[in-house]
Amino acid sequence: MSCRAPGGLASPESYWSLLENGGDGIGPLPGRWSGELLRRLEVVTGGLAQEGGFVDAVEDFDAGFFGISPREAVEMDPQQRLILEAVWEALERAGIRAEALRESQTGVYLGSMGSDYGTRSLETMTMWTATGMTSSVLAGRVSYVLGLEGPAMTVDTACSSSLTALHLACAALRQGECDLALAGGVQVMCTPVALVGMGADAVAPDGRCKSFSDGADGAGWSEGCGCWC
Repeated sequence: MSCRAPGGLASPESYWSLLENGGDGIGPLPGRWSGELLRRLEVVTGGLAQEGGFVDAVEDFDAGFFGISPREAVEMDPQQRLILEAVWEALERAGIRAEALRESQTGVYLGSMGSDYGTRSLETMTMWTATGMTSSVLAGRVSYVLGLEGPAMTVDTACSSSLTALHLACAALRQGECDLALAGGVQVMCTPVALVGMGADAVAPDGRCKSFSDGADGAGWSEGCGCWC
């Protein structure tokens, strides 16, 4: 497996360590969000959560390593970039050479809640705009880069998307629909749309969910990426 999680966590080992120590990865709103935009939204909405779970350096990506041109990489949702990195790392950790999977019946099952990356007018749209932001391409991108010939599916069941993707991957293996499965999920918030959409009354001010607690005061939003094979 592999993962990218809030708090600078970039490996399963660092994630387990965080859990063992009772910590969390919640922190300030990311610097990639415009400060001026956040100030305007504060006024319009009556208040935004000031913390959440955010993955560091989502803008970093070695496009050439994956055979993707710089021009196309710019229009790719960071979720597509992150999952490519996570899948590659998961294969390395499993001792599987990516080249050995080409033309194999390997399936890809990924959970994602859609994309808020970029805004384009119809006049400026390109072929890369469509492939860079379409949810179905998330799983398809992995299959295409690795040359896989098994099922490829992006699943959106809201907060259970990754769990549902894992369930579908297990079912596919049991039913013989694929010989190997890559399963996981990814979520990157390129804009504060989730915080704004929920409204000030539905989001916890400190960005932390407090399920089943008397002190529960709203939802907490977080990013992350993980892959299992």
